[in-house]
Amino acid sequence: MIKYFLLFLTLSSFLLGAENTTIPTMNFNLAAPENPQQLVSSLNVLVVLTLLFLAPSMVLVMTTFTRFVIVFGFLRQALGTQQVPPTQLLVMLAMILTFFVMEPVGTKAYNAGIKPYIEEKIGYEEAFTKTALPFKNFMIRNTREKDLALFFRIRKMQNPQSIADVPLSIVIPAFVISEMKTAFEIGFLIFLPFLVIDMVVASILMSMGMMMLPPVMISLPFKILVFVLIDGWNLLIGNLIASIK
Repeated sequence: MIKYFLLFLTLSSFLLGAENTTIPTMNFNLAAPENPQQLVSSLNVLVVLTLLFLAPSMVLVMTTFTRFVIVFGFLRQALGTQQVPPTQLLVMLAMILTFFVMEPVGTKAYNAGIKPYIEEKIGYEEAFTKTALPFKNFMIRNTREKDLALFFRIRKMQNPQSIADVPLSIVIPAFVISEMKTAFEIGFLIFLPFLVIDMVVASILMSMGMMMLPPVMISLPFKILVFVLIDGWNLLIGNLIASIK
């Protein structure tokens, strides 16, 4: 299925750029295919329709989207603003930053594998290998060796001698848990200064005898003010992108 996903753009280009394309009529004939070509055509249509639903999920696990969206969630929680910014806005910002970071990788993969395959210069297997290689190298650069070793132990496989010996079925899950760990580490660092503000405000209220006044109500404006004064969005996004190898 990963192989079909990486060549999804290729199949789409054939479908959208085909000459004399006609919309097939509905055929409710449930008889078995008369020849292998009919079966292959039916399976290709099924694969394309399936990819339309699976492509967004693959974007989540093969790119930096996971890191971005988790960190933004921690930021909103640390600020205590609940639904501000809205979840939809944070998800869209994470998606835009993901496209920004992954554009060089996607361009390299397209030029190396998909474009020659569309031009019929290379075969399917070679196209998949060349298309997957830039994504594979990117994920390995941002994956901890400990996480890769974990899945090699689970599979009871020998240690690889080179990057080429690491299969995608191991790279992807290792990359996901590495991204989540990195995001939680960044989230912890984000929480610290805001936690200090909450503790200071709570201590001041207790010393003044205002036990019934929620500290969050008082600390929220100060946390927003601090975040604005240090140009928090610029600082956060700049360091997030810089943390990607």
